[in-house]
Amino acid sequence: MKSAVLLSLAAAAAADESVLGIYVFHRHGDRTTKSWPPTALTPLGADQVYASGTYFRDRYVSANATSRIAALSSDLAVLSQISITAPVDNVLQNSANVFTQGLYPPAGTAAQQTLANGTVTEAPLGGYQYIPVNIVSSAASASGSEDSGWLQGSSGCNNAIVSSNQYFSSAEYLETLNSTAEFYQSVLPVVNTTFTSAQDTFKNAYTVWDYIHVSTIHNSSIPSSDLLTNETLFQLQTRADQHEWGLAYNESEPVRAIAGAVLAGEILQGLNPTVLAAPAKKSASRLVFQFGAYGTFMAFFGLANMQAVSTDFMGVVDYASSIVFELVTNSTVTDTPLDLDEISVRFRFANGSAGLDGGLHEFPLFGQSVTPLPWTTFESEMKRFSIGDTVSWCNACGNTTGVCSPTNLGTANATSASTDSDSSSSGISRPVAGVIGALVTLAVVLGVESLILLVGGLRVVKKGVAAAGKAASSA
Repeated sequence: MKSAVLLSLAAAAAADESVLGIYVFHRHGDRTTKSWPPTALTPLGADQVYASGTYFRDRYVSANATSRIAALSSDLAVLSQISITAPVDNVLQNSANVFTQGLYPPAGTAAQQTLANGTVTEAPLGGYQYIPVNIVSSAASASGSEDSGWLQGSSGCNNAIVSSNQYFSSAEYLETLNSTAEFYQSVLPVVNTTFTSAQDTFKNAYTVWDYIHVSTIHNSSIPSSDLLTNETLFQLQTRADQHEWGLAYNESEPVRAIAGAVLAGEILQGLNPTVLAAPAKKSASRLVFQFGAYGTFMAFFGLANMQAVSTDFMGVVDYASSIVFELVTNSTVTDTPLDLDEISVRFRFANGSAGLDGGLHEFPLFGQSVTPLPWTTFESEMKRFSIGDTVSWCNACGNTTGVCSPTNLGTANATSASTDSDSSSSGISRPVAGVIGALVTLAVVLGVESLILLVGGLRVVKKGVAAAGKAASSA
Protein backbone atom coordinates (compact mmCIF):
# COMPACT_ATOMS: atom_id res chain seq x y z
CA MET A 1 0.00 0.00 0.00
CA LYS A 2 0.98 3.64 -0.37
CA SER A 3 3.14 4.86 2.47
CA ALA A 4 1.33 6.93 5.10
CA VAL A 5 4.15 9.50 5.06
CA LEU A 6 3.90 10.21 1.34
CA LEU A 7 0.12 10.40 1.42
CA SER A 8 0.01 12.64 4.48
CA LEU A 9 2.38 15.04 2.73
CA ALA A 10 0.06 15.00 -0.29
CA ALA A 11 -2.88 15.75 1.96
CA ALA A 12 -1.03 18.70 3.48
CA ALA A 13 -0.27 20.07 0.01
CA ALA A 14 -3.94 19.81 -0.88
CA ALA A 15 -4.76 22.42 1.75
CA ASP A 16 -3.54 25.18 -0.60
CA GLU A 17 -5.40 23.90 -3.64
CA SER A 18 -8.50 25.12 -5.38
CA VAL A 19 -10.83 22.46 -6.77
CA LEU A 20 -12.00 23.31 -10.28
CA GLY A 21 -14.42 20.44 -10.80
CA ILE A 22 -15.00 16.73 -10.24
CA TYR A 23 -15.98 13.62 -12.15
CA VAL A 24 -17.69 10.91 -10.08
CA PHE A 25 -18.62 7.32 -10.89
CA HIS A 26 -21.09 6.08 -8.29
CA ARG A 27 -22.70 2.75 -7.45
CA HIS A 28 -26.35 2.36 -6.45
CA GLY A 29 -27.49 1.86 -2.89
CA ASP A 30 -28.67 -1.31 -1.17
CA ARG A 31 -31.17 -3.28 -3.26
CA THR A 32 -33.15 -6.48 -3.24
CA THR A 33 -31.50 -9.69 -4.46
CA LYS A 34 -30.80 -10.32 -8.13
CA SER A 35 -32.12 -13.86 -7.66
CA TRP A 36 -35.70 -12.61 -7.49
CA PRO A 37 -36.15 -9.84 -10.07
CA PRO A 38 -37.27 -7.20 -10.47
CA THR A 39 -34.79 -5.70 -8.09
CA ALA A 40 -35.66 -2.53 -6.20
CA LEU A 41 -33.78 0.14 -4.30
CA THR A 42 -34.50 -0.37 -0.61
CA PRO A 43 -35.09 2.37 1.99
CA LEU A 44 -31.64 1.52 3.33
CA GLY A 45 -30.22 1.97 -0.17
CA ALA A 46 -31.94 5.33 -0.50
CA ASP A 47 -30.43 6.42 2.82
CA GLN A 48 -26.98 5.36 1.62
CA VAL A 49 -27.03 7.37 -1.60
CA TYR A 50 -28.72 10.34 0.09
CA ALA A 51 -25.97 10.36 2.72
CA SER A 52 -23.40 10.22 -0.08
CA GLY A 53 -25.06 13.17 -1.83
CA THR A 54 -25.02 15.11 1.43
CA TYR A 55 -21.34 14.29 1.90
CA PHE A 56 -20.51 15.56 -1.61
CA ARG A 57 -22.47 18.71 -0.84
CA ASP A 58 -20.57 19.29 2.40
CA ARG A 59 -17.26 18.62 0.72
CA TYR A 60 -17.62 20.42 -2.64
CA VAL A 61 -20.85 22.41 -2.97
CA SER A 62 -22.07 24.32 0.09
CA ALA A 63 -20.86 27.83 0.90
CA ASN A 64 -18.67 26.50 3.71
CA ALA A 65 -17.62 23.27 1.96
CA THR A 66 -14.25 21.87 2.99
CA SER A 67 -13.07 21.65 -0.65
CA ARG A 68 -15.48 24.06 -2.26
CA ILE A 69 -15.42 24.01 -6.06
CA ALA A 70 -14.58 27.34 -7.64
CA ALA A 71 -17.51 29.33 -9.07
CA LEU A 72 -20.04 26.63 -8.18
CA SER A 73 -23.54 27.70 -7.15
CA SER A 74 -23.95 26.58 -3.54
CA ASP A 75 -27.71 26.66 -2.86
CA LEU A 76 -29.58 26.84 -6.16
CA ALA A 77 -28.57 24.26 -8.74
CA VAL A 78 -27.33 25.76 -12.01
CA LEU A 79 -27.95 23.05 -14.56
CA SER A 80 -25.12 24.11 -16.87
CA GLN A 81 -22.73 23.25 -14.03
CA ILE A 82 -24.11 19.75 -13.40
CA SER A 83 -24.41 16.53 -15.39
CA ILE A 84 -25.99 13.44 -13.80
CA THR A 85 -26.61 10.28 -15.83
CA ALA A 86 -27.85 6.75 -15.20
CA PRO A 87 -28.61 3.84 -17.53
CA VAL A 88 -32.07 2.40 -18.15
CA ASP A 89 -32.39 0.68 -14.80
CA ASN A 90 -34.78 1.43 -11.95
CA VAL A 91 -32.27 0.84 -9.15
CA LEU A 92 -29.62 3.06 -10.74
CA GLN A 93 -32.03 5.80 -11.81
CA ASN A 94 -33.69 5.93 -8.40
CA SER A 95 -30.28 6.03 -6.72
CA ALA A 96 -29.27 8.98 -8.87
CA ASN A 97 -32.51 10.82 -8.14
CA VAL A 98 -32.16 10.39 -4.39
CA PHE A 99 -28.49 11.41 -4.56
CA THR A 100 -29.39 14.74 -6.19
CA GLN A 101 -31.55 15.66 -3.21
CA GLY A 102 -28.59 15.29 -0.87
CA LEU A 103 -26.42 17.28 -3.27
CA TYR A 104 -28.92 20.13 -3.69
CA PRO A 105 -31.68 19.84 -1.07
CA PRO A 106 -34.91 21.88 -1.14
CA ALA A 107 -33.92 25.54 -1.25
CA GLY A 108 -36.80 26.98 0.79
CA THR A 109 -37.01 30.76 0.65
CA ALA A 110 -33.98 30.90 -1.64
CA ALA A 111 -36.19 29.40 -4.34
CA GLN A 112 -39.04 31.87 -3.92
CA GLN A 113 -40.07 34.05 -6.80
CA THR A 114 -42.04 37.28 -6.84
CA LEU A 115 -44.44 37.54 -9.77
CA ALA A 116 -45.38 40.68 -11.66
CA ASN A 117 -48.54 41.10 -9.59
CA GLY A 118 -46.56 40.91 -6.35
CA THR A 119 -47.47 37.32 -5.49
CA VAL A 120 -44.65 35.34 -3.88
CA THR A 121 -44.43 31.73 -5.04
CA GLU A 122 -42.29 28.82 -3.92
CA ALA A 123 -41.73 25.43 -5.51
CA PRO A 124 -43.58 22.53 -3.81
CA LEU A 125 -42.02 20.48 -1.02
CA GLY A 126 -40.13 23.38 0.50
CA GLY A 127 -38.50 24.52 -2.70
CA TYR A 128 -37.67 21.06 -4.06
CA GLN A 129 -35.03 21.36 -6.79
CA TYR A 130 -35.67 19.57 -10.05
CA ILE A 131 -32.29 18.26 -11.14
CA PRO A 132 -32.65 16.04 -14.21
CA VAL A 133 -31.06 12.60 -14.28
CA ASN A 134 -30.33 11.96 -17.92
CA ILE A 135 -31.33 8.43 -18.89
CA VAL A 136 -28.71 6.73 -21.04
CA SER A 137 -30.28 4.11 -23.28
CA SER A 138 -26.96 2.62 -24.38
CA ALA A 139 -24.44 2.47 -21.57
CA ALA A 140 -22.12 0.23 -19.63
CA SER A 141 -25.06 -1.24 -17.82
CA ALA A 142 -27.85 -2.76 -19.84
CA SER A 143 -31.52 -1.95 -19.46
CA GLY A 144 -32.53 -3.59 -16.22
CA SER A 145 -28.92 -4.53 -15.43
CA GLU A 146 -29.63 -4.89 -11.73
CA ASP A 147 -32.08 -7.68 -12.55
CA SER A 148 -29.26 -9.66 -14.17
CA GLY A 149 -27.01 -11.84 -12.06
CA TRP A 150 -24.55 -12.38 -14.90
CA LEU A 151 -21.75 -9.83 -15.08
CA GLN A 152 -21.27 -10.28 -18.81
CA GLY A 153 -24.93 -10.67 -19.69
CA SER A 154 -25.43 -7.71 -22.00
CA SER A 155 -22.02 -6.90 -23.36
CA GLY A 156 -22.62 -6.55 -27.06
CA CYS A 157 -18.82 -6.54 -27.45
CA ASN A 158 -17.94 -9.74 -29.31
CA ASN A 159 -14.29 -9.87 -28.36
CA ALA A 160 -15.00 -9.13 -24.72
CA ILE A 161 -17.59 -11.91 -24.64
CA VAL A 162 -15.04 -14.37 -25.98
CA SER A 163 -12.41 -13.12 -23.53
CA SER A 164 -14.55 -13.37 -20.41
CA ASN A 165 -15.79 -16.83 -21.33
CA GLN A 166 -12.17 -17.94 -21.55
CA TYR A 167 -11.99 -17.49 -17.80
CA PHE A 168 -14.17 -20.58 -17.39
CA SER A 169 -11.52 -22.74 -19.00
CA SER A 170 -8.62 -21.19 -17.09
CA ALA A 171 -6.57 -23.24 -14.65
CA GLU A 172 -7.44 -20.86 -11.82
CA TYR A 173 -11.17 -21.19 -12.37
CA LEU A 174 -11.17 -24.98 -12.76
CA GLU A 175 -8.99 -25.48 -9.69
CA THR A 176 -11.24 -23.22 -7.59
CA LEU A 177 -14.40 -24.85 -8.94
CA ASN A 178 -13.16 -28.25 -7.79
CA SER A 179 -11.58 -27.19 -4.51
CA THR A 180 -14.68 -25.28 -3.35
CA ALA A 181 -17.31 -27.83 -4.38
CA GLU A 182 -17.69 -29.22 -0.87
CA PHE A 183 -17.80 -25.73 0.64
CA TYR A 184 -20.67 -24.60 -1.58
CA GLN A 185 -22.63 -27.78 -0.91
CA SER A 186 -22.24 -27.10 2.81
CA VAL A 187 -24.37 -23.96 2.47
CA LEU A 188 -27.00 -25.57 0.23
CA PRO A 189 -29.57 -25.72 3.09
CA VAL A 190 -29.39 -21.91 3.22
CA VAL A 191 -30.08 -21.37 -0.48
CA ASN A 192 -31.97 -24.46 -1.66
CA THR A 193 -35.21 -22.53 -2.09
CA THR A 194 -33.50 -20.62 -4.90
CA PHE A 195 -30.50 -22.67 -6.08
CA THR A 196 -30.33 -26.36 -6.97
CA SER A 197 -27.42 -28.50 -5.87
CA ALA A 198 -25.99 -28.26 -9.40
CA GLN A 199 -26.22 -24.46 -9.33
CA ASP A 200 -24.68 -24.11 -5.88
CA THR A 201 -21.05 -24.00 -7.06
CA PHE A 202 -18.23 -21.54 -7.68
CA LYS A 203 -19.64 -21.07 -11.18
CA ASN A 204 -22.41 -19.03 -9.55
CA ALA A 205 -20.21 -17.55 -6.82
CA TYR A 206 -21.54 -14.04 -7.22
CA THR A 207 -25.26 -14.80 -7.33
CA VAL A 208 -25.02 -17.24 -4.41
CA TRP A 209 -23.18 -14.65 -2.36
CA ASP A 210 -25.55 -11.85 -3.41
CA TYR A 211 -28.56 -13.91 -2.32
CA ILE A 212 -27.04 -14.65 1.09
CA HIS A 213 -25.65 -11.14 1.51
CA VAL A 214 -29.03 -9.54 0.90
CA SER A 215 -30.66 -12.05 3.25
CA THR A 216 -28.26 -11.23 6.08
CA ILE A 217 -29.18 -7.55 5.73
CA HIS A 218 -32.95 -7.87 5.41
CA ASN A 219 -34.19 -11.25 6.65
CA SER A 220 -34.70 -11.76 10.37
CA SER A 221 -35.05 -15.48 9.74
CA ILE A 222 -32.75 -17.40 7.38
CA PRO A 223 -32.98 -21.17 6.81
CA SER A 224 -30.07 -22.99 8.51
CA SER A 225 -28.59 -19.64 9.53
CA ASP A 226 -26.27 -21.42 11.95
CA LEU A 227 -24.21 -22.43 8.89
CA LEU A 228 -23.43 -18.80 8.13
CA THR A 229 -20.46 -18.31 10.41
CA ASN A 230 -18.21 -15.28 9.97
CA GLU A 231 -15.65 -17.51 8.28
CA THR A 232 -18.27 -18.87 5.86
CA LEU A 233 -19.56 -15.40 5.00
CA PHE A 234 -16.01 -14.20 4.42
CA GLN A 235 -15.25 -17.07 2.06
CA LEU A 236 -18.50 -16.55 0.15
CA GLN A 237 -17.60 -12.92 -0.40
CA THR A 238 -13.96 -13.64 -1.21
CA ARG A 239 -14.95 -16.24 -3.81
CA ALA A 240 -17.47 -13.81 -5.32
CA ASP A 241 -14.68 -11.22 -5.56
CA GLN A 242 -12.38 -13.74 -7.25
CA HIS A 243 -15.09 -14.84 -9.70
CA GLU A 244 -16.10 -11.34 -10.77
CA TRP A 245 -12.53 -10.08 -11.09
CA GLY A 246 -11.79 -13.00 -13.40
CA LEU A 247 -14.70 -11.99 -15.62
CA ALA A 248 -14.05 -8.24 -15.49
CA TYR A 249 -10.30 -7.96 -16.08
CA ASN A 250 -7.35 -9.85 -17.51
CA GLU A 251 -3.98 -8.18 -17.95
CA SER A 252 -3.13 -10.08 -21.14
CA GLU A 253 -6.54 -9.36 -22.70
CA PRO A 254 -7.45 -5.72 -21.98
CA VAL A 255 -10.64 -5.92 -24.03
CA ARG A 256 -12.18 -7.99 -21.23
CA ALA A 257 -12.26 -4.69 -19.32
CA ILE A 258 -14.03 -2.83 -22.13
CA ALA A 259 -16.42 -1.26 -19.62
CA GLY A 260 -13.52 0.37 -17.80
CA ALA A 261 -12.01 1.52 -21.09
CA VAL A 262 -15.19 3.31 -22.12
CA LEU A 263 -15.54 4.79 -18.64
CA ALA A 264 -12.00 6.15 -18.98
CA GLY A 265 -12.99 7.80 -22.25
CA GLU A 266 -16.03 9.32 -20.57
CA ILE A 267 -13.91 10.62 -17.69
CA LEU A 268 -11.60 12.44 -20.10
CA GLN A 269 -14.52 13.84 -22.07
CA GLY A 270 -16.34 14.84 -18.89
CA LEU A 271 -13.37 16.67 -17.37
CA ASN A 272 -12.14 18.35 -20.53
CA PRO A 273 -14.71 21.23 -20.56
CA THR A 274 -13.70 22.10 -16.99
CA VAL A 275 -10.01 22.01 -17.91
CA LEU A 276 -10.57 24.42 -20.79
CA ALA A 277 -12.93 26.79 -18.97
CA ALA A 278 -11.89 29.83 -16.98
CA PRO A 279 -11.92 28.79 -13.30
CA ALA A 280 -14.20 31.68 -12.33
CA LYS A 281 -16.70 31.12 -15.15
CA LYS A 282 -20.03 30.47 -13.42
CA SER A 283 -21.74 28.67 -16.33
CA ALA A 284 -18.96 26.11 -16.89
CA SER A 285 -19.32 22.40 -16.16
CA ARG A 286 -18.19 21.62 -12.60
CA LEU A 287 -19.97 18.46 -11.42
CA VAL A 288 -20.24 15.29 -13.50
CA PHE A 289 -21.84 12.21 -11.92
CA GLN A 290 -22.47 8.85 -13.53
CA PHE A 291 -24.27 6.00 -11.78
CA GLY A 292 -23.44 2.45 -12.77
CA ALA A 293 -22.57 -1.11 -11.78
CA TYR A 294 -19.75 -2.73 -9.83
CA GLY A 295 -18.29 -4.43 -12.90
CA THR A 296 -17.13 -1.11 -14.32
CA PHE A 297 -15.35 -0.28 -11.07
CA MET A 298 -13.44 -3.56 -11.32
CA ALA A 299 -12.63 -3.12 -15.01
CA PHE A 300 -11.35 0.41 -14.48
CA PHE A 301 -9.35 -0.56 -11.40
CA GLY A 302 -7.62 -3.27 -13.41
CA LEU A 303 -6.78 -1.00 -16.33
CA ALA A 304 -5.56 1.76 -13.98
CA ASN A 305 -3.37 -0.76 -12.11
CA MET A 306 -5.05 -0.12 -8.78
CA GLN A 307 -4.32 -3.72 -7.77
CA ALA A 308 -0.69 -2.61 -7.47
CA VAL A 309 -1.80 -0.26 -4.68
CA SER A 310 -3.77 -2.98 -2.91
CA THR A 311 -5.32 -6.31 -3.83
CA ASP A 312 -8.42 -5.01 -2.06
CA PHE A 313 -9.20 -3.20 -5.32
CA MET A 314 -9.81 -6.62 -6.87
CA GLY A 315 -12.98 -7.02 -4.81
CA VAL A 316 -16.60 -6.08 -5.53
CA VAL A 317 -17.21 -2.59 -4.19
CA ASP A 318 -19.83 -1.90 -1.52
CA TYR A 319 -23.24 -0.37 -2.14
CA ALA A 320 -23.09 3.40 -2.82
CA SER A 321 -19.33 3.35 -3.45
CA SER A 322 -17.81 6.13 -5.51
CA ILE A 323 -14.61 7.09 -7.28
CA VAL A 324 -13.80 10.76 -7.71
CA PHE A 325 -11.42 12.58 -10.02
CA GLU A 326 -10.71 16.10 -8.72
CA LEU A 327 -9.31 18.77 -10.99
CA VAL A 328 -7.13 20.94 -8.74
CA THR A 329 -4.80 23.90 -9.09
CA ASN A 330 -2.48 25.94 -6.90
CA SER A 331 -2.89 28.92 -9.22
CA THR A 332 -5.16 31.89 -8.62
CA VAL A 333 -8.75 31.40 -9.76
CA THR A 334 -9.55 34.09 -12.33
CA ASP A 335 -11.64 34.70 -15.46
CA THR A 336 -8.75 33.47 -17.60
CA PRO A 337 -8.34 29.78 -18.51
CA LEU A 338 -5.37 28.11 -16.84
CA ASP A 339 -2.43 26.60 -18.67
CA LEU A 340 -2.60 22.81 -18.70
CA ASP A 341 0.55 22.57 -16.59
CA GLU A 342 -1.26 24.45 -13.81
CA ILE A 343 -3.89 21.70 -13.42
CA SER A 344 -3.57 18.36 -11.64
CA VAL A 345 -5.84 15.40 -10.88
CA ARG A 346 -6.45 13.75 -7.52
CA PHE A 347 -8.07 10.33 -7.36
CA ARG A 348 -10.27 9.50 -4.38
CA PHE A 349 -12.34 6.46 -3.47
CA ALA A 350 -15.07 5.64 -0.98
CA ASN A 351 -15.81 1.95 -0.45
CA GLY A 352 -19.43 2.30 0.56
CA SER A 353 -21.45 5.46 1.09
CA ALA A 354 -19.05 8.35 1.55
CA GLY A 355 -21.48 9.86 4.03
CA LEU A 356 -21.68 6.76 6.23
CA ASP A 357 -18.47 4.79 5.76
CA GLY A 358 -15.61 7.17 6.44
CA GLY A 359 -15.59 9.53 3.47
CA LEU A 360 -13.26 9.70 0.47
CA HIS A 361 -9.63 8.62 0.57
CA GLU A 362 -6.82 9.40 -1.83
CA PHE A 363 -4.85 6.77 -3.75
CA PRO A 364 -2.21 6.95 -6.51
CA LEU A 365 -3.18 5.96 -10.04
CA PHE A 366 -1.44 3.86 -12.70
CA GLY A 367 1.06 2.32 -10.29
CA GLN A 368 2.79 5.68 -9.87
CA SER A 369 4.16 7.12 -6.64
CA VAL A 370 2.99 10.69 -7.23
CA THR A 371 -0.35 12.15 -6.25
CA PRO A 372 -1.86 14.32 -7.57
CA LEU A 373 -0.81 13.76 -11.17
CA PRO A 374 -0.30 16.63 -13.61
CA TRP A 375 -3.26 16.81 -15.99
CA THR A 376 -1.05 16.07 -18.99
CA THR A 377 0.32 12.92 -17.32
CA PHE A 378 -3.16 11.82 -16.25
CA GLU A 379 -4.53 12.39 -19.75
CA SER A 380 -1.65 10.50 -21.36
CA GLU A 381 -2.04 7.51 -19.02
CA MET A 382 -5.80 7.36 -19.50
CA LYS A 383 -5.48 7.52 -23.28
CA ARG A 384 -3.35 4.38 -23.19
CA PHE A 385 -6.50 2.32 -22.55
CA SER A 386 -9.51 4.61 -22.96
CA ILE A 387 -12.15 4.36 -25.67
CA GLY A 388 -13.89 7.58 -26.56
CA ASP A 389 -15.84 6.97 -29.76
CA THR A 390 -17.92 4.34 -31.50
CA VAL A 391 -15.37 3.46 -34.19
CA SER A 392 -12.73 2.66 -31.57
CA TRP A 393 -15.23 0.54 -29.68
CA CYS A 394 -16.13 -1.37 -32.84
CA ASN A 395 -12.45 -1.90 -33.63
CA ALA A 396 -11.73 -3.22 -30.16
CA CYS A 397 -14.81 -5.44 -30.07
CA GLY A 398 -14.57 -6.76 -33.62
CA ASN A 399 -18.23 -5.91 -34.21
CA THR A 400 -19.52 -5.21 -37.72
CA THR A 401 -23.29 -5.19 -37.16
CA GLY A 402 -25.71 -2.99 -35.22
CA VAL A 403 -24.04 0.27 -34.22
CA CYS A 404 -20.90 -0.99 -36.00
CA SER A 405 -22.62 -1.66 -39.33
CA PRO A 406 -21.50 0.17 -42.48
CA THR A 407 -24.83 2.01 -42.50
CA ASN A 408 -24.31 3.46 -39.05
CA LEU A 409 -20.58 4.11 -39.21
CA GLY A 410 -20.21 5.14 -42.84
CA THR A 411 -18.16 3.28 -45.41
CA ALA A 412 -14.71 4.51 -44.38
CA ASN A 413 -15.25 3.98 -40.69
CA ALA A 414 -16.96 0.62 -41.23
CA THR A 415 -13.97 -0.59 -43.20
CA SER A 416 -11.70 0.42 -40.34
CA ALA A 417 -14.00 -1.18 -37.76
CA SER A 418 -14.13 -4.48 -39.59
CA THR A 419 -10.35 -4.69 -39.91
CA ASP A 420 -8.91 -7.41 -37.68
CA SER A 421 -6.26 -5.38 -35.91
CA ASP A 422 -4.41 -6.65 -32.88
CA SER A 423 -4.26 -3.24 -31.33
CA SER A 424 -6.36 -0.16 -31.81
CA SER A 425 -5.55 3.47 -31.22
CA SER A 426 -7.41 3.09 -27.94
CA GLY A 427 -4.84 0.64 -26.63
CA ILE A 428 -7.33 -2.24 -26.42
CA SER A 429 -5.97 -5.40 -28.01
CA ARG A 430 -8.08 -7.87 -29.93
CA PRO A 431 -8.95 -10.69 -27.52
CA VAL A 432 -9.95 -14.26 -27.18
CA ALA A 433 -12.52 -14.88 -24.52
CA GLY A 434 -15.79 -14.14 -22.73
CA VAL A 435 -18.85 -12.24 -21.64
CA ILE A 436 -17.93 -8.73 -20.46
CA GLY A 437 -20.26 -8.19 -17.61
CA ALA A 438 -21.53 -4.72 -17.20
CA LEU A 439 -21.24 -3.41 -20.75
CA VAL A 440 -24.03 -2.88 -23.18
CA THR A 441 -24.04 -2.02 -26.85
CA LEU A 442 -22.80 1.53 -27.16
CA ALA A 443 -24.72 4.03 -29.19
CA VAL A 444 -23.41 6.09 -32.06
CA VAL A 445 -23.64 9.70 -30.96
CA LEU A 446 -22.82 11.83 -33.98
CA GLY A 447 -19.73 9.89 -34.96
CA VAL A 448 -17.03 11.10 -32.62
CA GLU A 449 -19.51 12.07 -29.88
CA SER A 450 -19.07 10.55 -26.48
CA LEU A 451 -20.18 7.05 -25.58
CA ILE A 452 -21.86 7.22 -22.22
CA LEU A 453 -20.88 4.28 -20.07
CA LEU A 454 -21.86 3.35 -16.57
CA VAL A 455 -21.94 0.16 -14.60
CA GLY A 456 -23.76 -0.90 -11.51
CA GLY A 457 -22.95 -3.38 -8.96
CA LEU A 458 -22.32 -4.87 -5.61
CA ARG A 459 -20.28 -4.99 -2.53
CA VAL A 460 -16.94 -4.61 -0.88
CA VAL A 461 -13.37 -3.96 -1.85
CA LYS A 462 -12.81 -5.23 1.65
CA LYS A 463 -12.74 -2.35 4.05
CA GLY A 464 -8.94 -2.51 4.13
CA VAL A 465 -8.88 -0.14 1.17
CA ALA A 466 -10.68 2.61 3.03
CA ALA A 467 -8.74 1.97 6.21
CA ALA A 468 -5.40 2.09 4.44
CA GLY A 469 -6.41 5.27 2.69
CA LYS A 470 -7.39 7.22 5.77
CA ALA A 471 -3.94 8.73 6.00
CA ALA A 472 -4.16 9.56 2.33
CA SER A 473 -6.53 12.46 2.46
CA SER A 474 -9.24 14.29 4.26
CA ALA A 475 -12.48 12.37 4.71
